[in-house]
Amino acid sequence: MTQLAERLAEVQRRVAKAATDAARDPSEITLIAVGKTFSAEIVRAAVEAGATDLGENRVQEGVAKKPLVPSARWHLIGPLQRNKAKAAIESFDFIHTVDRPELADRLQTLLVEHWPERRLPVLLEVNVGREPQKAGVMPDDAQGLLRHAAACDRLDVRGLMAIPPWGDDPEASRPYFRELRRLRDALQEAVGTPLPDLSMGMSHDFEVAIAEGATMVRVGTAIFGRRG
Repeated sequence: MTQLAERLAEVQRRVAKAATDAARDPSEITLIAVGKTFSAEIVRAAVEAGATDLGENRVQEGVAKKPLVPSARWHLIGPLQRNKAKAAIESFDFIHTVDRPELADRLQTLLVEHWPERRLPVLLEVNVGREPQKAGVMPDDAQGLLRHAAACDRLDVRGLMAIPPWGDDPEASRPYFRELRRLRDALQEAVGTPLPDLSMGMSHDFEVAIAEGATMVRVGTAIFGRRG
């Protein structure tokens, strides 16, 4: 647990330095500690060490861990199926992976029926690498999805999220991060919807993501260590 606290502090330091190097305010960057496959006990230790935002790839992991972990803001960063949408709304404060109109409609319907006073912050996931095996709306279709989701008044569409093609070199991610930022800027102008958030960057490339405009970085291994 001491090592976890040290790793978290080091990542926080690197986030702050990357922001400063990019002439940005470090407070603009939300560090999401991704506890995928790690126990609730370990995730709890991360919160006790100073993590304020937690990420999970699977709805069921968040459902199981949240009651055992001190107060934090929970982010769903993995694909969401329509049949898991109600559980996701119950357990997560922020959903990063709205990638099709049908999912936006499902979330809207559930919110109207069960949480009529709530607006759910969401991001639209974009498949910036145009990889057929990955989730996410294609960049050319993002404007249509944004218009659809923005019309769902229970959804607070905050911006875009992406997972670029994997590469060992962090610089390989830069063109994709830059494309996502440019797409966000174009969508804001075309649709007139403010999109302040960009969720991009993981353990190996979050500093490049911050340089390219990320407001949320999703870091697992660099905080929790290698998964077994």
